[in-house]
Amino acid sequence: MAEHTSSSITIEAAPAEVMGVISDFDRYPDWTGEVKQAEVVSRDGEGRAEQVRLVLDAGAIKDDHTLAYTWNGENQVSWTLVKSQMLRAIDGSYTLRPVGGGDRTEVTYQLTVDVKIPMLGMIKRKAEKVIIDRALDGLKKRVESGHQV
Repeated sequence: MAEHTSSSITIEAAPAEVMGVISDFDRYPDWTGEVKQAEVVSRDGEGRAEQVRLVLDAGAIKDDHTLAYTWNGENQVSWTLVKSQMLRAIDGSYTLRPVGGGDRTEVTYQLTVDVKIPMLGMIKRKAEKVIIDRALDGLKKRVESGHQV
């Protein structure tokens, strides 16, 4: 497995509120910055997204791809690549950990991206870091402003 990039942020909300925003893929273009379009392609038996098509513009990485999501309990979701125009692989996860008695949440976002075109490792890591930082900042603002589902 390739080297991954990860970062964490604390959000002033309970894990269920944070996961509510993370799982609302239709709203991703409103707060993620890099995701320009999002469409849930299929859902599991519990109504959670199983496959999601995303149109991404993250500077060095622009793509139209489909991801498969795995929900691990109520506090973790991970994803892997199903198909892509530009990416060879993308593996990521959000892990939520309640803090401060459960009224705050530490969110850790982990991401590994591998592109089909040659790209220096440091440029890939930089793109991953930009995606992660913008997503975490956007998630924090979205949740704390009360724009949940």
